[in-house]
Amino acid sequence: MDTAAEKIIIGSEEWCALPQLGIPGVKVRVDSGAKTSVIHAFNIHAFKRGTVAWVSFDVHPLQNNRKVSLRCEAPVVDRRMVKNTSGASEKRYVIKVPMRLGDQVWDIELTLSNRDSMGYRMLLGREAMTGRVLVDPSASMNLGRISDLELRDMYGITPSAKNGLKIALLASNPDLYSNQRIMEAGEERGHEMVFYNIKDCYMKLDDETPEVHYRGGHIVNGLDAVIPRIRPSATFYGCALTRQFESMGVYVQNSSLAISQSRDKLFSLQLLIKSGLDIPLTGFANSPIDTNELIDMVGGAPLIVKLLEGSQGRGVVLAETKKAAQSVINAFKAVKANLLVQEFVKEAGGKDLRLFVINGKVKAAIQREAAPGEFRANIHQGGTASVVRPSAEERRLATKAAKAMGLAVAGVDLIRSKTGPLLLEVNSSPGLEGIESATEKDVAGMMIGAIEQQLKWDPNDP
Repeated sequence: MDTAAEKIIIGSEEWCALPQLGIPGVKVRVDSGAKTSVIHAFNIHAFKRGTVAWVSFDVHPLQNNRKVSLRCEAPVVDRRMVKNTSGASEKRYVIKVPMRLGDQVWDIELTLSNRDSMGYRMLLGREAMTGRVLVDPSASMNLGRISDLELRDMYGITPSAKNGLKIALLASNPDLYSNQRIMEAGEERGHEMVFYNIKDCYMKLDDETPEVHYRGGHIVNGLDAVIPRIRPSATFYGCALTRQFESMGVYVQNSSLAISQSRDKLFSLQLLIKSGLDIPLTGFANSPIDTNELIDMVGGAPLIVKLLEGSQGRGVVLAETKKAAQSVINAFKAVKANLLVQEFVKEAGGKDLRLFVINGKVKAAIQREAAPGEFRANIHQGGTASVVRPSAEERRLATKAAKAMGLAVAGVDLIRSKTGPLLLEVNSSPGLEGIESATEKDVAGMMIGAIEQQLKWDPNDP
């Protein structure tokens, strides 16, 4: 196809099929800014068929649906470095398969990468479109839509009977990976899942009939359980709502008290120490006059300065010299910000461990490594995550920390020092994306399973 008249006009998103892979329909994001096309793939394994290199992989072809999973195989065309959406390079397998778009079929190259955190399971890059399509970015589904009913027929999906629990997710953003996974995991297990946005809830305080109302005057009732996933900026109101559900007799996976304790970094460290758990040497002061004493208290520079209100690595600064430490501490205090000063554990090497604790047991663990040029491991800021096997002492420390906070579900962060593991903090709303992607474990499903266990729910009961 060379002339414009012969080219297909497509929108910013379309449905296509990959018959050779057994994928009858996948919604694709059209991105002429990307050179290479990519499809969501996990459980990727290379193997030989005779003398030819092949690769097998699993695909979740439908958005927000991990229940539909296909096993695919294809010959390997190449293995090359490709930049992902965050700008980091990763080595990917490349396959070449026919794609059907509208009534046209042609071969395209696809790289394989885990896109669980992305909205679209496939991205169509310009190499696959050159000479064949024109893109109208203001249009969508120019070549037709596929209804939910048609998708059910294509993939043999049988709708789950909702004979389970009614579980509410109390959070702020329904599009976050963690929130989507929890909703999805509950539905897969036959439960009725409801999302309530914290800002759209309001309360009736009454000693006889306490109520929570949702936008439009809807009275929230009939709930068996609530999963609070409260962002730091919504802690006060989110905890107030959680307390309201508790007063209504609804089971709450993490209590309002436990969430409040874990969000107060100073108080949480004091609770951990009271429970006999090890933390990095830490100092706290209110007056700028005490800056030098505070620095000396934790062994001098280099040291870490942490804002008490910071989250996801924000508000954490490494001061490499005493002068730098004085400047940072006094600058924070000048704007009346509360802060902690903490010893810098050099031997940790910019790595920390995240242990996911559910009902007193470590269910998954990853090691997070800082991005180049950073001193603190944080996957929100370009860091990487990998599977790790925590020691018995690290497991004990994590489960005791979650218990000290009173949390049924917790993400416990610790570092390895020359004196043993040290606790950094305990999170009441730990993210699922990094730990599920690295470990390939259904952590969201484990959270739902913990609620089933707590409420003694049996799917086999009539």
